Amino acid sequence: MNVSGAIHDLRALLADPDRVTVNETILEHHSHDLTYHAPHLPEAVVFPTDTQEVSRIVRFANENGIPVVPFGVGSSLEGHVIPVRGGITLDLSRMNQILEIRPQDFLARVQPGVTRSQLNQALRSHGLFFPVDPGADATLGGMAATNASGTNAVRYGAMRGQVLGLEVVLPDGRIIHTGGLSVKSSAGYYLTGLFVGSEGTLGVITEVIVRVHGIPEHTAAARAVFPDVESAGRAAVALIGSGMTVGRVELVDAKTIVAVNRFKGTDYLESPTLFLEFSGGRKAVEEDIRLAEELVNSEGCQTFVYEHDPEAVVKLWEARHHAALALMAMAPGKKLMTTDVCVPISHLPGALHAARELMESRGMDGFILGHVGDGNYHAGFAVDADDPGDIARAEEVNAAIVRYALERGGTCTGEHGVGVGKRKYLPEEHGEAVELMRGIKALIDPKGIMNPGKVIPD
Repeated sequence: MNVSGAIHDLRALLADPDRVTVNETILEHHSHDLTYHAPHLPEAVVFPTDTQEVSRIVRFANENGIPVVPFGVGSSLEGHVIPVRGGITLDLSRMNQILEIRPQDFLARVQPGVTRSQLNQALRSHGLFFPVDPGADATLGGMAATNASGTNAVRYGAMRGQVLGLEVVLPDGRIIHTGGLSVKSSAGYYLTGLFVGSEGTLGVITEVIVRVHGIPEHTAAARAVFPDVESAGRAAVALIGSGMTVGRVELVDAKTIVAVNRFKGTDYLESPTLFLEFSGGRKAVEEDIRLAEELVNSEGCQTFVYEHDPEAVVKLWEARHHAALALMAMAPGKKLMTTDVCVPISHLPGALHAARELMESRGMDGFILGHVGDGNYHAGFAVDADDPGDIARAEEVNAAIVRYALERGGTCTGEHGVGVGKRKYLPEEHGEAVELMRGIKALIDPKGIMNPGKVIPD
């Protein structure tokens, strides 16, 4: 069924029919993400406010063969939310209630449209915080759907390790619950882990139970400046291998530092830099910083700056989180192409060196940054989306960086997900297991309505 012929029926499924829209501006807003991937308009955008409405909409779409694309805030980087086959975009931003905070159990239960900053604001009065920090103020539903990671991953892990349970609407409208309020379970298949990272291709996440953590007694940050990204990578490996409790190990190359200084008005030294964070008891943190300075100096660190003032710490991490925006501000009119491979940490220095050489050999003015404490780094370029030659050169470098990672036991994506951009690498990484993934998709979504054209290659 064509969606335009079903608008009346769709509106009848909601308490407020105005929450089904074909407004051109709203359709355009839901046609793209933050990158170069080609936009595609949905035929309608629907704004549900509860699980039952989601169930009715998805059941109707399934019965009529209409594609459904879940949407949070559109901050993804591999085309996850682009409705490449039209249909309905299901905008979950109005399902934004924090349903329950259980401080003594260190967990929270939220609707999918709750953002990480919204949750952290509510947790602060309990002395708690939610650690997954992808940079963008993403929704918890979107973060679960993409298995988001971020700057805190080296200490707390990615989203999959923080999700205890889910409520999911399946393609036929059934509502299931996975996991629960306990921190572990050995009962049956691990369905929570199946849906976390499924990118909306198996169902719509309508509730998330997440772990939360105590706010550390003391937090301090440091900047370690190096002559090149390879020595910064070696220092990151040394820090992780030292056994000290380091919370964040972020690499930012010289090009990114230049962009950040212009964008944020900072005056950081414009050389490859590790942004570091340590937390815990004050004395332990001070000792860790002392040891960290010794370690990075042994790997060629040229300048080590201890940021002890809380405002300076906030400023430093704000600069890191705005790095992508800063880079795009230096290339007006262009789009972002970024790859986020992850390698075994022992291969990190070589991977950084190879990425830089690849970009220079192809004449690409690219950047390197990332959460190198767990072997995850991003290489990216500003590209002219209307220039096929520019796109082709960038994709050639992207492919070479991915294959370097795969040949060393790494992955084509450490946190951004597969979406449309990394689908072609899935068989290379997973081999016959892709057929099992295809079978799972067919079993749960036999009509293929859930975010079609994503994850599983055709």
